[in-house]
Formats: sequence, structure tokens, C-alpha cells
Amino acid sequence: MTPRMTDYLDRASAGFKQMFALEGAIKAGPIEPQLLHLVKLRASHINACAYCIHMHTSEALKDGEAPLRLHMLPAWRESSLYSDRERAALSWTEALTRVADTGAPDADWALVEEAFTADERAWLSLAIGAINVWNRVLVGFRAAHPMSLPAPRQADAA
Repeated sequence: MTPRMTDYLDRASAGFKQMFALEGAIKAGPIEPQLLHLVKLRASHINACAYCIHMHTSEALKDGEAPLRLHMLPAWRESSLYSDRERAALSWTEALTRVADTGAPDADWALVEEAFTADERAWLSLAIGAINVWNRVLVGFRAAHPMSLPAPRQADAA
């Protein structure tokens, strides 16, 4: 696939600087990194953003996520590998990523209310919104992903 634009970071540097600052704030926020990886990866699956799928898979592996959980993520509803908190976050991720179709259902929000504090709900929703912006920009520009992944941590390779 041929990228449509490769100098977008330079051409909209003021905007991207703020997006990177937002990512820093999200990372410093109350949502645990392992859960953020799952949320970002699931939204990227839905949006078919190859660049972001690569990035968030790589980051999750580097941070010790089990490869099996990453492989099973598209079928998280049918897998017992995810906690109730993760399930609530993934359900909300899918609802907000597909908001034009879902309308952000009350049932999904109820799961989030049960599993997250008010502050965490705000940060989770912000993180979902941010990854959807990144997906749209990178899919739109046909950003090319690297051709390899880091090796998973040895202890978590199962």
C-alpha cells in the first residue's frame, strides 16, 4: 500500500504536538497501561488501522502482555481471558468506536459504571476518543507500518 502523505506530522505540527501531549496525559492518567493497550488495539481492529494495530501490539508485547490475549482480542466476548473490568472497557470501546451505529447504549455504560470510578470513566472515554482520531488520520494517510514485531518477554510468551 502506498502512503498518501508522509509529512503530515510536519504539516500539522501544532495539532500533532497537542495530540502527543494528550497521549502523555492519558498515559499518566488512572487507567492501567495493560488495559489501555487492549482498548487502543481493539479500536484499531475495528477501524482496520494497520499502523496502530502494529504499534499497540508492539507496545503491549514490550510491556509483558501475553500474546494469546492479543490474538484472542477480536473474540474477547467468547474468551475467558479477560476480566470483568477489561470486558466493560472493551464493550465501551466498541460502543464509542461505532457510535454512529450504537448510540453509546446505556447497557454498555452501566458496565463501565460498575467497573470504573468517575475519574476513570472520563479518562477511559478520552482514551477511546483519542485512538479513534489516530486511527482516522493514519488510515486516511495510509501510513505504512513496520514489518516486524518485538519478541514477547520470555516469561509471558505463552
